[in-house]
Amino acid sequence: MPSTTFRTPGRRLAASAAATALAVAPALLATAGTAHATGGHGGKSSAVVLRTDLNVSLLNKTVNVPLAATLNEVQAPASADRTALTVKLDGVNRGRPFSVLRADVATAKATVDDHKAEGYSNLAHAKVHIPGLPLLSLIEVGQVTSKAVCETGERPVAESNVLGGVTVLGKKVTLSAGGTTEVKVPGVGEVRLDLSKTHTTSRTAAASALELKVSVNPLKLNVAEVEGTVTLAGATCETPAAAPAQKPPAKPADDVKPQGGAAEPIAKPAAKADLAETGGNSMTPYIAGGAIVLLVAGGGAVAVARRGRS
Repeated sequence: MPSTTFRTPGRRLAASAAATALAVAPALLATAGTAHATGGHGGKSSAVVLRTDLNVSLLNKTVNVPLAATLNEVQAPASADRTALTVKLDGVNRGRPFSVLRADVATAKATVDDHKAEGYSNLAHAKVHIPGLPLLSLIEVGQVTSKAVCETGERPVAESNVLGGVTVLGKKVTLSAGGTTEVKVPGVGEVRLDLSKTHTTSRTAAASALELKVSVNPLKLNVAEVEGTVTLAGATCETPAAAPAQKPPAKPADDVKPQGGAAEPIAKPAAKADLAETGGNSMTPYIAGGAIVLLVAGGGAVAVARRGRS
């Protein structure tokens, strides 16, 4: 009977110590290796083949119809290659659709990754029409291209090119590099062309191959006046932010001191290089700590049990 009286508390104490150690160990492991994910770095790019911002006045001068249209306008990551744009305006061309642009090639592409953003557009053998001039092109171009490149650690670059001939309102024109060219046609109107417009900052770039300031009076198809702008081959970009530097993980403490009563001397954990060789990792010190707590608790339980038997 006496042995039963003293043995039961010893067993309870051992069980309690084991439960405590098992409860503490997961808590230690839970804080041992938390990972933090990072998002994107904010690079942007876009491209467009054609953009119109025109105001069309009808003959009665009481109605203004906006012609705001785009062809192949994309934001990264995307691309498009439609070669024709047809629109329909109320009160114009008897309500029937009319062609704004037709081309052999019309490509827009925008890409972005962690280190570079790039926009690119290309237009080849194209004709642009506006309301009121069904047989006369506003402009015809051989080929125009634009590119904007923004790369981390580099100065943004914007460039555009006009290749081949250019015809405006039926007249062949010679463009001034980086300047303005004016074309006037009696009884039709006038167009001002800005060639190869580019703009850069420390993180952005923008380019357009041709920008036309339009003011025509066709007096056809119930159209009295067309004014506004037409842009051919545009591209933009914004540099991605540099990735944040990664901090090295904190080194675990060299010594793990047991808490509570005395216990047998415990060997120090193996050095970090030894852990790598034996398959250990950054959580090994925490597992060792849990084992120490369990060992100390077990030793205390055995001591109580022996005193009971004596």
